[in-house]
Amino acid sequence: MVKLENPVLMGSIGAAQGLRGEVRVKSYTIDPTAIGDYGHLHTDDGRSFEVLEVREAKNVVVVRFRGINDRNAAEALNGLDLYIERDNLPDEELDEDEFFYADLEGLEAVDEQGRSHGTVTGIFDFGAGDLLELKGPGKRPVLIPFSEAAVLEIDVEGGRLLIDPVAAGLVDDEKENGPGSRRRRPPLSDGGE
Repeated sequence: MVKLENPVLMGSIGAAQGLRGEVRVKSYTIDPTAIGDYGHLHTDDGRSFEVLEVREAKNVVVVRFRGINDRNAAEALNGLDLYIERDNLPDEELDEDEFFYADLEGLEAVDEQGRSHGTVTGIFDFGAGDLLELKGPGKRPVLIPFSEAAVLEIDVEGGRLLIDPVAAGLVDDEKENGPGSRRRRPPLSDGGE
């Protein structure tokens, strides 16, 4: 059994597929069929799986693992998350301005005045775009959009993100309206002249 030091989520196992031990896997890699290209996949409980075959299906990939040879064994894997060690990801293939989402976790989110808004504790996509979860000491976690407007600069080596707290939705835009002011509605047209 292997315990990973810096795990990166690669996929989640779903239902069994057929009778030969294959499973449906939601792959989180850019090329879904590349899920087995980074070495053995590991679970939270320390089990290790070697990918023997991968083929695409509608929204998932169908995977056959070494040692999983029947439907009963495949059904027992349903719901497991699959990880690799961060060191298995190929950094040399990245362009200068590219990074892995796993590298964002742990970065401190600061604004242009140097105020900390927390540390990135997760990256999520609920269908409307990527969100970063920030958690500060004594604060509840907040989600901010992972967009060019909200995240101005990413410095993985320096351990920080430069964010715009207004675009991120962390503070109101007080410059435009003044503190505590309310926006006025435009006057209604009287329909005449």
